[in-house]
Amino acid sequence: MTERTLLIRKIENGTVIDHITAGYALDVLRILGIRGREGNVISIAMNVPSRKLGRKDIVKIEDRELRPEEVDRIALIAPQATINIIRDFAVAEKKRVTLPEVIVGIVKCANPTCISNSNEPVTPQLNVVQRSPLLLRCHYCGTIMEKEDVLKQF
Repeated sequence: MTERTLLIRKIENGTVIDHITAGYALDVLRILGIRGREGNVISIAMNVPSRKLGRKDIVKIEDRELRPEEVDRIALIAPQATINIIRDFAVAEKKRVTLPEVIVGIVKCANPTCISNSNEPVTPQLNVVQRSPLLLRCHYCGTIMEKEDVLKQF
C-alpha cells in the first residue's frame, strides 16, 4: 500500500507549471527570469512520480500569472508541461503548452555570423525540425540548434 502525501501546499493565487520534464524545473525558473529575489513564494518539486511521464517536476509561483510569451519559452524546454492559473485556491484556467512550428523573436540563432545577430533589423526566426528531442533550424542561415543551445541564452 502506498501512502499519498502532499509535497507542496496549495496556493491561493498564482501559477502552477506541471508535467515539466524531470530535472528541468530550475531551467524553467531561469527562462522565466525568476531568481528568488522577486518576493513571490516559489515551490519546486523535482523528480516526483508521474503516471504519464514516469517522473516530472512541478513549479508553483504564488501571486503571479504567466504572460503568453513566457508560456512559449516553457514550451521550448518542457513541451509536455501544463499551466494552471490558480485564483482563490481553485484552477481558473488550465492549458497545455504548445510549441509552434516557427519560433519568432524568443531565442536568437546560435550562429554569431547569422544576419539575425547583426545590426540589421531582422527578427530571429527558427523553424521546429523536431519536438523531442528539440531541434530548431534558423530560417536565415540554416544553423541547427538543440535544447542546450536554447538554455544557454537564458
